[in-house]
Amino acid sequence: MLKIAYHPIYKHPLPPGHRFPMEKYELLPQQLLHEGTCSEENFFEPQFPDEKYILAVHDRDYFRRLKNLELDRKEVRKSGFPLSQVLVDREQIIADGTIKGVHYALENGIAMNIAGGTHHAYSDHAEAFCLLNDQAIAAQYLIDQSLAKKVLIVDLDVHQGNGTAEIFQKNDQVFTFSMHGKSNYPFKKERSDLDIALPDQTGDEEYLKILKATLPKLIEQQQPDFIFYLCGVDILVTDKLGRLGCSVQGCKERDRFVLQTIHHHNIPLQCSMGGGYSQDIKIIIDAHANTYRLAQQIYF
Repeated sequence: MLKIAYHPIYKHPLPPGHRFPMEKYELLPQQLLHEGTCSEENFFEPQFPDEKYILAVHDRDYFRRLKNLELDRKEVRKSGFPLSQVLVDREQIIADGTIKGVHYALENGIAMNIAGGTHHAYSDHAEAFCLLNDQAIAAQYLIDQSLAKKVLIVDLDVHQGNGTAEIFQKNDQVFTFSMHGKSNYPFKKERSDLDIALPDQTGDEEYLKILKATLPKLIEQQQPDFIFYLCGVDILVTDKLGRLGCSVQGCKERDRFVLQTIHHHNIPLQCSMGGGYSQDIKIIIDAHANTYRLAQQIYF
């Protein structure tokens, strides 16, 4: 069965007019249940993880100050969210959803997190709606628990996974692959193990051609025994914070190719949703829901 991490805390209250579409975390599971893609038993509720798993990738002093709400004004502004205890709790619970997801992925082939994909969180600071890096925490957890020797992170959000690249820059057991918009935030990119920067308005055909030429070869070269997939839907032409030109159908074909390729190689997979900032919330939900629809079709 497809297991999906979800907790009501994922939908965090934000000031009026805030540009982050927090309501998607409530609407997406509702849509999946409404259309019959998932049932209640597909979902599990994460809790607080053991802090040692967070501290395996995040700086101790940063995490202490985050928990104690001691970040300064500049650090809070860089995070993109007003700092509160509930927000810090939310970030830890999201990370636990991804940690627990790796066990479900090892059992069932795949697991998913309604939230997560917080790839802008560095080891020592928050950035761009990301305070703790859920997939980095879970990747290090896999290695430390001897559940995997080589991990591949496939980051197809429109923004480069700069925090993930920084965290694993000296770790040969985790290979970071980011395919993103060249002109998109972050304007100062980090160096992933493999970066593919796409020009503005790259559409379905070119996007899929590059991905299909890259991913199978990368899996053959790296021989990972676990893969994380960050499946942001901000590659859409309608996205307010993206500069690429993909359609909803093109985004769906991206997910189909990634899931089929990884399933074909029989490598356990954990998916975190990442970004999506189209003006019409229905477009965001449909594009995210496609990932779950495909997971059910391909794996179950």
